Amino acid sequence: MTLNDILQELTPVLLSGLSLLLSALIATAAQTAKQRWGLDIEARHREALHAALISGVKAAIERGPEEAAEVLIREAVDHAKASVPDAIQRLAPGEHVLDTLARSKLAGVVARYAE
Repeated sequence: MTLNDILQELTPVLLSGLSLLLSALIATAAQTAKQRWGLDIEARHREALHAALISGVKAAIERGPEEAAEVLIREAVDHAKASVPDAIQRLAPGEHVLDTLARSKLAGVVARYAE
């Protein structure tokens, strides 16, 4: 049996092994990319949600009296839901969480306007 014959016999086995190794490397790279970019996407959704709440608070202040905090908060939450629905869906915050975040943003905006 010659070296050529041995290589011909081993070629399918070597190709299968190489294919398996490459598949495992690709799967690992894909999982790593998904984890890394998935976190980046979530951070961008979070930032978009917070920016939308601030925009909503500002818009509500311009439309209504400053002392009507509940109206302002509801306007901010509604604005956020309309402007960043993907972030709302991805993060899935409850109404209480959105109200708390909007209340926090309202306090910050009011403090800035008071300065």
